[in-house]
Amino acid sequence: MTKISILGCGWLGLPLAKKLIEEKHSVNGSTTSENKLSILEAAGINPFLVTLESESVSESITKFLDKSEILIIDIPPKLRGNNADSGDSSRKIFVEKIETLIPFIEKSTVTKVLFVSSTSVYGDENGNITEETIANPETESGKQLLAAEAILQKNQNFKTTNLRFGGLIGQDRHPVKFLAGKENLENPDAPVNLIHQDDCIQIILEIINQSKWNEVFNAVAPFHPTREKYYTQKAKEQSLILPKFTAEKSNIKKIVSSEKIENSLNYQFKLDNY
Repeated sequence: MTKISILGCGWLGLPLAKKLIEEKHSVNGSTTSENKLSILEAAGINPFLVTLESESVSESITKFLDKSEILIIDIPPKLRGNNADSGDSSRKIFVEKIETLIPFIEKSTVTKVLFVSSTSVYGDENGNITEETIANPETESGKQLLAAEAILQKNQNFKTTNLRFGGLIGQDRHPVKFLAGKENLENPDAPVNLIHQDDCIQIILEIINQSKWNEVFNAVAPFHPTREKYYTQKAKEQSLILPKFTAEKSNIKKIVSSEKIENSLNYQFKLDNY
């Protein structure tokens, strides 16, 4: 049994924690909501109220990390509303939070960190995107994720694996619900780069079970129909108003490769979910 701390028990972190407990691991889970502590506890998770800011972190962080071997960081940048994507690159809010957290990791028993990142670090780079592709983020959130990846991975006090997820989908989360009925949607022939919650969880389990540390992995299902074809089909399946795309073809042909994760972890995606 391994003791694992999950910083951020949200849409992905909570079901991940439940799965880890099923696998006989002991899990500490954090939330920023006091109301959610009872939900974590009911799931068998050791609950902690942890708030991470640019210059401070809750006192509970020490106990949250205590006796844990692995730390999973699953907190989104949440830069919207701070004008962070408006070109103000001086706003390093998320990076500062990670920098604030690191001394506490160094003092703890944690020897391995799994950082949940995003394929947004590649920007709109065209072609076949692999882990060898030079990251060139365009949004501020992408820039800060990439900077956080580097800060964690260069630290010699623990081993870090950066896991770059594509667009997240699940039973209760699908972008077609936001696109249904909309018109003049751009990039109709751009390929989708998605990953289902079930695959996210299983890939994290495989990284832990196979001790794949000091790595970078892209995690995107090998399933890349065009946006128009995919979202039209999903709207039909869910009896939603069909989205309408512009007739203008796009130059975006970005396909994020999952070949490394399939080969290195011997992993097969659950394509029936898509």
